[in-house]
Amino acid sequence: QVQLVESGGGLVQAGGSLRLSCTASGRGFSGFAMAWFRQAPGKEREFVAAVACSGGTISYADPVKGRFTISRDNLENTGYLQMNSLKPEDTAVYYCAARSGCGIGLRKAQYDTWGQGAQVTVSS
Repeated sequence: QVQLVESGGGLVQAGGSLRLSCTASGRGFSGFAMAWFRQAPGKEREFVAAVACSGGTISYADPVKGRFTISRDNLENTGYLQMNSLKPEDTAVYYCAARSGCGIGLRKAQYDTWGQGAQVTVSS
């Protein structure tokens, strides 16, 4: 089992960039697929991006394609979400999540370990 802690959130102007990190403690991070979800006020938590345990398979939600990049460093037990060309509609609490096994999932119900969340606010 792993525990996850996000960092790197903050306030940025539209068009700016932020990088979120998700650091895992515990054993076996390299055997977990990892994902990022986000939840805006009054909305459901939604899928953003996912990466397989080896990093070989990646998927993005349509609203972030071409702007966000998910990656992971299994030696450092850390996952990343690089966010470029940020828009006000990207404002949300961003959560990293992990699931046992290497295959990625696109639904929050497929993930059983969650971080505490990191606030990202994009001003217009």
